[in-house]
Amino acid sequence: MNKSKYIHFFGDQTAEGGVEKKHLLGGKGANLIEMTRLGISVPPGFVITTEVCDLFFKNNKKLPKKIKQEIEHNLEKLENASRAKFGGVKNPLLVAARSGAMVSMPGMMDSILNIGMNESIIDVISKTTSNLYFAWDTYRRFIQMYSDVVKKIPPNNFEEALLKIAKPLNKHTEIKNIINLVSEYKKIYKKYTKTDFPSCAREQLWDAIDAVFCSWNNDRAVEYRKRKNINGLIGTAVIVQAMVFGNLGDNSGTGVYFTRDPLNGVKEPYGEYLINAQGEDVVAGIIDPEPIHSLKKVNREIYSQLINYGKILEKHFKDMQDIEFTFQKGKLYILQTRSGRRTESAAKKITADMVEEGIIN
Repeated sequence: MNKSKYIHFFGDQTAEGGVEKKHLLGGKGANLIEMTRLGISVPPGFVITTEVCDLFFKNNKKLPKKIKQEIEHNLEKLENASRAKFGGVKNPLLVAARSGAMVSMPGMMDSILNIGMNESIIDVISKTTSNLYFAWDTYRRFIQMYSDVVKKIPPNNFEEALLKIAKPLNKHTEIKNIINLVSEYKKIYKKYTKTDFPSCAREQLWDAIDAVFCSWNNDRAVEYRKRKNINGLIGTAVIVQAMVFGNLGDNSGTGVYFTRDPLNGVKEPYGEYLINAQGEDVVAGIIDPEPIHSLKKVNREIYSQLINYGKILEKHFKDMQDIEFTFQKGKLYILQTRSGRRTESAAKKITADMVEEGIIN
């Protein structure tokens, strides 16, 4: 049994938990553990359960000391699995903190990426990736997301600075403009908080975990549960996971892949991807994505592995899957899988086809 009652680590096929503990791990966390157990390439991490969210609110929005100790223990396991050090300057580990309730609530709660980033490790990251733009842009993204989610600083402040200093923002943007933008972002942060932007990785992480838990009760999430008649849940889980990057050059990318066409149910890949980008770029509409079938020409190996993972996940979950993926320097990672939404006509065809294929009876 897992020695840690409130934390479930996933890093290899010995990971404990899964769909049978979906009420504790949330849908996203449960499926990450399921995929890890199946041997699918998933960045390592750990799930802080929904019970902790309940305790968090009962404890005046503070994590109990015992649970913080358990998080520290699992953070050490994550460092070992990643062969990197959180808060370290030689081989720094950056993590994401994502929300994940038992029932899918897309876009209603908050996530924070690139936690652990600060100016002291920019040189290290730029040298290990041979990409100075990437290092500074990662820091820029983190400041903006942390300021929004943790400190509730109005996002338009950062958008205006971006338009003024570094628009359009892409890999051809001059480094001096990105550095100036980071400086301006820090000034905005200090204007609203009266403090300097935190450089301590531990402080960043604790603030991020608290903020994700708090997002369970933000106006969007509360209204969504009310409209969808979602009752009886005690909170969201928080997934702390090693970062992988799709914006490290032309052999990196990110995308979404449906194992079948959600519009008509035909058994063929459906979705889109971006080369040299992060998932938030797709949502923001910064770059026009490419159809998933064209990935076969761009990177046949990644495409073939993605299709194979889709077959494994369909067979395991006995349903058409909606998969989020990133590939970093030619290595594919699956970040999330869930049952894909579909039209009524597609649902009928998918059901009939899966019966014929022996996936369901």
